[in-house]
Amino acid sequence: MSPFAGAGANLAMFDGHRLGEALAGHPGDPETALTAYEEAMFANSAEAAAEAAASLDICFRDDAPHGLLAMFAAFDEGR
Repeated sequence: MSPFAGAGANLAMFDGHRLGEALAGHPGDPETALTAYEEAMFANSAEAAAEAAASLDICFRDDAPHGLLAMFAAFDEGR
């Protein structure tokens, strides 16, 4: 995942926790644990991955940095 949503490190820490839980919940069966972990991981990260991809596109459009500035302005208006 690109860093353009600011969620990668937080998701990595959460994923590490969830992987530990899955491994502890399936002792002696790492394949089952990984399958359960991956299903939840992909579901949890899909929205952040989509936001990261959209932000990446904004940063490298032909009109850059105007799209990025507009995105920041929209955040500011939402306060």
